[in-house]
Amino acid sequence: MNEISLTSTFTEQRPGLVRLAYRMLGSTADAEDVVHDAWLRWLAADRSMVEAPAAYLRTIVTRLCLNELKSSRRLRETYVGPWLPDPIFDPEDGEAADDITLPLMIALERLSPLERAAFLLHDVFGLKFEAVAEAIGREATTCRKLASRARAHIHDARPRFAVPKEEGLRFAAAFFDASRTGDLAALRSMLAEDVVTYADGGGRVAAPSQPLVGIAAVMARHASLARLFALRPSRLIRYAIIDGLPGFVTLEEETTVQTTALNIEDGKVIAIYVTRNPDKLRNVPAIGGA
Repeated sequence: MNEISLTSTFTEQRPGLVRLAYRMLGSTADAEDVVHDAWLRWLAADRSMVEAPAAYLRTIVTRLCLNELKSSRRLRETYVGPWLPDPIFDPEDGEAADDITLPLMIALERLSPLERAAFLLHDVFGLKFEAVAEAIGREATTCRKLASRARAHIHDARPRFAVPKEEGLRFAAAFFDASRTGDLAALRSMLAEDVVTYADGGGRVAAPSQPLVGIAAVMARHASLARLFALRPSRLIRYAIIDGLPGFVTLEEETTVQTTALNIEDGKVIAIYVTRNPDKLRNVPAIGGA
């Protein structure tokens, strides 16, 4: 295989590899680093030992992610406030879409690295357990058990009734208007009684250090924010599908980029996910195109 073939093969596989790495790690920067490392290993690989390039690359990325998770989990233990995965936006490539939404990404954090890998490779990426076994270095029967345990642990986080994109974006627009104009009655009508708000500032910018649980706590927070917005209006950048959920990107306090994603069930918001940590917002689409 010549250099042109090496590059074209990797380029063809790259979107799927980045998607796998992101689903494993929850970080776009870490996913890109892993895939770059995989590229270097691909260049140095013994061609005579590679029968199926796609499987070979997937195995490299999976094992690199498993190694990365060992260190990232230690970092999560000292993370300031709620941790949310880096926001990603509705993919341009329809094939890149799946049913992994932000709540499920958070649920994946509760799994062991091997459970996460087995679940993603089999249930999301459609690999047979024999291929999963090759990727993570375990027997196929073990991989089957790992995936089964993963399914049981994250059952409640899987989306039950996906909100159509246009409907979700209309809801996001109404939520933005109510929350930014101080129309607390309209805002309250959109929230479930057991709504929860998670805000990830990572210790870099102001954000609640614990999730806000229940409609009373969430409404009290928005009443406080309404006074702030009256002094320093929130600037809408765009509405978007964020990790499978409808939401919006804003500029807050004149300098802080923020994403807000809404988990909607039965016409009510059951969870609000706010990402403010600037380290996680480097890939936010440019201002404009709301």
